[in-house]
Amino acid sequence: MAKVAFIGLGVMGYPMAGYLKTKGGHEVTVYNRTTAKAEKWVAEYGGSHAQTPKEAAEGCDFVFSCVGNDEDLRSVTTGPDGAFHGLKEGAIFVDNTTASAEVAHELCAAAREKGCGFIDAPVSGGQAGAENGVLTVMCGGDQDVFDKARPVIECFAKSVGLMGGSGAGQLTKMVNQICIAGLVQGLSEAIHFAKKADLDVEKVISAISGGAAQSWQMENRWETMTNGKFDYGFAVDWMRKDLGICLKTANDTGARLPVTALVDQFYAEVQAMGGKRWDTSSLIARLEHADRK
Repeated sequence: MAKVAFIGLGVMGYPMAGYLKTKGGHEVTVYNRTTAKAEKWVAEYGGSHAQTPKEAAEGCDFVFSCVGNDEDLRSVTTGPDGAFHGLKEGAIFVDNTTASAEVAHELCAAAREKGCGFIDAPVSGGQAGAENGVLTVMCGGDQDVFDKARPVIECFAKSVGLMGGSGAGQLTKMVNQICIAGLVQGLSEAIHFAKKADLDVEKVISAISGGAAQSWQMENRWETMTNGKFDYGFAVDWMRKDLGICLKTANDTGARLPVTALVDQFYAEVQAMGGKRWDTSSLIARLEHADRK
């Protein structure tokens, strides 16, 4: 059993922190900007909550974070009352936020100055993966630090891998989001086409899902997409944040992402339709909205 802190109890962090307590049996202290959310977590799982990230991190062996973006991450780590001010020597900070590789490098260097370890460890699997404890975790950092952190991370994961040095976890998550963007747009167009051709969408999906067209998105989202239901996971606002990171990094590295850039603009159209909090499969709504114009 380790002494662990978790910072950020959103739709992902709340159940992830829960698995650290229930599956890992760790002593867990949580922090959330909204104190009521932290109090609710403690009432459900036990443990304790802190008033600041610094207080949460004090005396802990491992500190996890899962917040919104780079600036949120800097605020809860190196900002006033940030967790880094409370880290003890030898502690390991594991960041599950989807953020930039630049901020991962920055925080890794800051952790080393304090004699601590840092792992950038963004996750894939969405809200359902977090709630079921079966996330995929893509890590960047030093091998020895990863080896110590892995058993704790595995409390909420089905797969945990070290992708390379600092920032490699975040870069791998970018690859993941680039793949998803193209897949969802392709699936949206396919279902839209099937409808316009007066095909039975269920029969079509049954026929093609056993072949090369099969994907997680097809298996899990075709029916809700067909029915215009978009309350099943990762929000469009967050996807645009992630794709923005991908496109900036591509610009910095010289990578060419024409399809990703186009799908990012399609998501902007979904936002303009009022779909900011719809899940990412809502790209199909843009096609059907155009039909009604």
